[in-house]
Amino acid sequence: MKRTLNRGGKPAGKHARPREQARRPRLFGVVSVTVAAFLIAVPVGSASADPKPSLQDLAKQVEQMHTEIETLSEDYNGQREKLKAAEKTADAAQKTLATSQADFEAKRAKAALLAENAYITGGLSRALAFTTSADPDTFLDSAATTYVLEQQQGEQVNQVAKAREAAERAQAGAKTRIEEVEKLVSDLDSKRDKITKLVTKVESNLFKRALGEAGRSGTRAQRVNLPIAGSGKAAQAARWALTQQLKPYVWGAEGPSSYDCSGLVMAAYQKVGISLPHYTGSQWTAGKHIDRSELRPGDLVFFYNDLHHVGIYLGGGMMVHAPQTGDVVRIASIEGRPWAGAVRIAN
Repeated sequence: MKRTLNRGGKPAGKHARPREQARRPRLFGVVSVTVAAFLIAVPVGSASADPKPSLQDLAKQVEQMHTEIETLSEDYNGQREKLKAAEKTADAAQKTLATSQADFEAKRAKAALLAENAYITGGLSRALAFTTSADPDTFLDSAATTYVLEQQQGEQVNQVAKAREAAERAQAGAKTRIEEVEKLVSDLDSKRDKITKLVTKVESNLFKRALGEAGRSGTRAQRVNLPIAGSGKAAQAARWALTQQLKPYVWGAEGPSSYDCSGLVMAAYQKVGISLPHYTGSQWTAGKHIDRSELRPGDLVFFYNDLHHVGIYLGGGMMVHAPQTGDVVRIASIEGRPWAGAVRIAN
């Protein structure tokens, strides 16, 4: 039987179909495997989305951010205290530099006058003047005066050299102090930016809503009037701190309309004539350390290993404090917090 060939030299007609049909199952099989692999690799619909964090997870994140904000805030307060000290030192160094430079210029001018006088009256001209002088005694008196001036000139030269060294030391010291101030300012700017970003995040609608739905926003703060035992400055400071209830927590604030934790303590003791730094680390070393069993109204109570939170003890296991971002000055229990210690500032 004669086979008919098409233009490509391949068999034509019905004999070609079995081969084409034989290839189709293999082709469909490859496509099926490819599609199946694609579907496995790329899930469709809701299964492809990352699981949303639970309200409990969001609440934990908020608490972590609050802790980080307060820790950074107290670091910021500590840097501000260092900056104040560095600025004072820098000002003193600048004054020392100005005094040293003025002293140097005055001594140099005086030495220049003495040098000029020695040049005019000294050397060979003085010897010639003695041989031609009509009054040798008068000349000798003048020569003695010139000698004294020359001696003074030598001393003045030494003084000028010392004054110059002092001025150079003062200039180097002032430069170092200024560099310290500039570094502290740079560090403060960096911390301020970090805190601002964290506060913005913690106050976002996502976290506010999460806390509200989870019922973790806490009880609504109310003004509470507690009787404070004692009449000393510590008790007076505690009474004044109670008057600041419901004023908002703002990091770095020290009143009169808002406070952070160490700012409230500083303001309360300032009202009774005691100056404290606006920094928990410095407040921790500002008085006598006492045992928890010795607590009485006005004592400072500290929490966390890094001392980043402080309150003013009121008695009965209660304190007044500025808690955290989004909250207000309020009364709270000292229980349930990571206790660090207590400090008595005054009786």
